[in-house]
Amino acid sequence: MTNEKLLTFLWQLARDYAMKLSSNDRLRPDMVAAARGGDASQAMDGEADPKSASMEQALYWRKIYREILTMEEKVMERIQDLMTTQSAQARREVELTNVPVVAAQAERFRQRLGFWTARVRELE
Repeated sequence: MTNEKLLTFLWQLARDYAMKLSSNDRLRPDMVAAARGGDASQAMDGEADPKSASMEQALYWRKIYREILTMEEKVMERIQDLMTTQSAQARREVELTNVPVVAAQAERFRQRLGFWTARVRELE
């Protein structure tokens, strides 16, 4: 399974899990971070609007999102490697806390990268 497919799968699991939680459980900081991290409308500080950005801005933000997405994919790979040596209980907790946050963030960055890639193509 490719990293992109795995991250998408894990994000969907985390989202489905979060929806099943009671309202009190949804306030867990890790679940709040996962939900925020997965919000593709959440731009970075200082980020231009993809709909009106210049070519220079679009190229800049596409580069930034590629860098961050690459890092998030490496983080997920490292988490997976570390999980192979953990007990079942520790692994389950990581699946419920760390993995959803990283998966959500990676998905957000993937979507934002898509916005900027589309803008570059539009301006070419």
